[in-house]
Amino acid sequence: MSSVHVEFCGETISAPPGTEFVIGRDADLDVDDNPYLHRRFLVLVYDAGLWWLVNQGERLSATISSAADGLQAWLPPGARVPLVFGVTTVVFTAGPTTYEIGLRTEEPTFTSRYERVDERGESTIGETPLTASQRALIVALAEPVLRREGTGSSAVPPSAAAAARLGWPVTKFNRKLDNVCEKFARVGVRGLRGIEGAVASNRRARLVEYAVAAGVVTVADLPVLDEESARSAGREG
Repeated sequence: MSSVHVEFCGETISAPPGTEFVIGRDADLDVDDNPYLHRRFLVLVYDAGLWWLVNQGERLSATISSAADGLQAWLPPGARVPLVFGVTTVVFTAGPTTYEIGLRTEEPTFTSRYERVDERGESTIGETPLTASQRALIVALAEPVLRREGTGSSAVPPSAAAAARLGWPVTKFNRKLDNVCEKFARVGVRGLRGIEGAVASNRRARLVEYAVAAGVVTVADLPVLDEESARSAGREG
């Protein structure tokens, strides 16, 4: 039986088989004192020869991904997923803050040769085509996460701040945000569309969570922010 190693904010904690490892607020991995975060949110358990990640939260969901193996999954409350890859990334949002945790297993039970190359020659999971301005919008929201080195936490900027970063009016930003969220919602990304006509209250954070976990945007995309800002300034000049 092998251990699973939990990485967060530069620290690594090992969870040996036969134990239950809780991630949350006031847990084995005390992520944050964020009141939006469950005390018992994600739980690592060893069962039937595999490590499982279980969502014991009542409201929060998580995005599970393994970029090297092409996995990207949604883990809602009450669900569980086996950790079959060597490295699994867990991204979730509680209130205004997005968190990223790395899970490493010593004996992965599955490997794949999955790889998809986009027009820039970079590996990516996402297949949804984006316009230049749509990509810039996502990068503006994900900038704090992308600039953070390794696992940890970061705040998703409000629409006004992200719009200012791009040199856009807030009305333009919100209109394009509507379009981007609808585009991903149509291909099955959850949490970006309101229920029965209601506005998704946390869609900015959910968009960042998905885009980063699925490799839709990466650190290599950060230069588009200054490029778009310069274009906006040129149009105004």
